Order: sequence, then C-alpha cells, then structure tokens
Amino acid sequence: MFLPHGYDGQGPEHSSARLERYLRLCAEDNIQVCVPSTPAQFFHLLRRQMLRAYRKPLIVMTPKSLLRHKLCVSHFEDFTERGFQTVIDETGEIDPEKVERLLFCTGKVYFDLIEARIEHGIDNIAIIRIEQLSPYPKVAVAEVLGRYPHVKQPVWVQEEPQNQGGWWYMRDSMEFKLEYVGRPPSASPAAGYFEIHRQQRQTLIAEALQINQ
Repeated sequence: MFLPHGYDGQGPEHSSARLERYLRLCAEDNIQVCVPSTPAQFFHLLRRQMLRAYRKPLIVMTPKSLLRHKLCVSHFEDFTERGFQTVIDETGEIDPEKVERLLFCTGKVYFDLIEARIEHGIDNIAIIRIEQLSPYPKVAVAEVLGRYPHVKQPVWVQEEPQNQGGWWYMRDSMEFKLEYVGRPPSASPAAGYFEIHRQQRQTLIAEALQINQ
C-alpha cells in the first residue's frame, strides 16, 4: 500500500499518512513499514516483495516532493549491483573518526538535513537513513553505530510532531538512549500556514545540526 507522506507546507490534509498508526500495529514482524528515499531503493523494495517466498503486508510512505528533488537520484549501478538496504549509512565524505553527533532519520527530512549540512560546511555530523522501520533492522543499526566510535549523542530527527511519526516506535526499538529533534507535540498533523511550517522546518534543522540561528 502506497501512502503520500511528507511535510511540504500544504497543511494538515496533505502532509501526514499517519505513520504512527501503522507502527502501533507492528509486532512480531507482522507487517513491513518502509520509507524508501531513492528511486533504486523503491525499485529494490518492490522487487524484494515479489521475489520473496512468502507474502507479508507492505506499507510504503512516499513523499511527493521527492519525485522532483534534485538530490533524490540513483546511479545505474544502484539498480544492478545492490538490493534493498534497510539502513543507509552516511554517503558523504565524512570521516567517521571525527563524527560526534549521529542523526537517524527517515523520509524527506534527510534531504533537508543534507542541504543544510553542505551549506554550513559541517563535517562532524553523520546522517543515517532508516529505510525500513518495521521489522526494526537491529543488526544493521548496530553495524552503523560501530563505525562511529566517538559519537556523544545519537539523535532521532523527524518532520512530524513529537506525538506522531516514528519517534515513539524508534525510541522503544533502539537499544540506546536517543535524543529527539522535531516539531513539538500537536493535535494537528501539520501547521495550516506555510510561514509557520517554514519556521518550524528551520528550527528543527538548526537544532539537529546545531546551527546558531
């Protein structure tokens, strides 16, 4: 099942597919909840679903703005030489020995963080994409953590309000203390005014990357 999900400033009715509700249903590896961030990941996710010897419900969150995002691209080799990655480690030229802050995220917010990190020349923060939230990729996350020996604080970054999105699920799944960065709790899925959306977006990016505004 494909569901549009991503915060683009279009208001409460066009931002959230209620990711948190599907994650609440996840237990004992009963369903898959994925948020592919590249064309190749999307391809391999569907291919994996068809080639497996068993059938398990697949929920896919698909940010609409990534259809035209300049950074959301895949090389030919990504389609032919790889499979679906439940976790995507840092892909930039970041020295793991220098990383002090590790950001875990999923979906469109990854590209917002990457653009801001490049703009401010930050080289001590790594950004990790969780492409499959359920079943939780425990081994893959542990392998990523092992590459960064000097991390002081792992952080979960999300676009959604704190009482929504993947925060509660990831906090309970990850076997280490996790800091939260995102919008504050809200009764509404998203702000109704674009200016408020823009301010919230700038605030969470600045907090995640520790940028002085």
